[in-house]
Amino acid sequence: MHRVNIWIVVGLVTVGLSSTAIAQYTSGQPTTQEQMVNGPAPARDLTGVWTKIYPPGTFRSLATWTPEPPELTAWGQERLATAKNSNAGAYGLEETNDPVLTRCYPPGLPRIYFHPYPFEIIHTPKEMVMLYEYDHTIRRVYTDDRDYPENAAALWLGYSVGHWEGDNTLVVTSSDIDERTWMDRSGYHHSDQLKVTEIFTRVDKLNLTIDVTMEDPIALAEPWVAETMRYELAPPHWELSEISCAGDYLNWVDYGAFGSNLEEGDE
Repeated sequence: MHRVNIWIVVGLVTVGLSSTAIAQYTSGQPTTQEQMVNGPAPARDLTGVWTKIYPPGTFRSLATWTPEPPELTAWGQERLATAKNSNAGAYGLEETNDPVLTRCYPPGLPRIYFHPYPFEIIHTPKEMVMLYEYDHTIRRVYTDDRDYPENAAALWLGYSVGHWEGDNTLVVTSSDIDERTWMDRSGYHHSDQLKVTEIFTRVDKLNLTIDVTMEDPIALAEPWVAETMRYELAPPHWELSEISCAGDYLNWVDYGAFGSNLEEGDE
């Protein structure tokens, strides 16, 4: 039986769109096509809609963080052996146990970055708010010098606290991340001890990098350091669209957007 992965099909169709804006930013509503002009990075400001880019020669994967797998503990290896991920093509949608696909769970942190949709950053006096286009996900990164709360409840994206190092780098640490999530889309599990560190660097006006490190003494034998992610600022009036876990992408298939069959028997 030959199966075509839904997410791969979505990606191929998106890449094939003729509109430069849609192909570059994946979704959303461009209300202007004005030319973007680069310049110096504003101080302590990551405001805007950001979309992932892949400059030539950079690592690209739809499922995991690094070309080589992380070093796992025995606990981590046991949990990985139970994963039936569909993002690398090993299992079909009817076979996978990916909690995002089978239970509509939020992807969690840091997996949220694998969803190929933009996110918007808004700053307030006490926090940085991240609005992910995927599934109406809202994240708060507190920047008001607070400490972590004691006995915090587990959250899908964890409890996040950030501080600036200079004018262009925001360091965010997150813990209390719900252990029902995977660290990536290929099935690496984590425990309730997972700590995620993100380094947001505003390179210039139009470019942002994010470096992610995962630490979990129960699941990982050593920290897992992801390849650097790169983002580009969308035009000033770009508006996020709506991508939900309710099955929008599956409805597109049902309505024939991708052809009459995503699954063909090959006896």
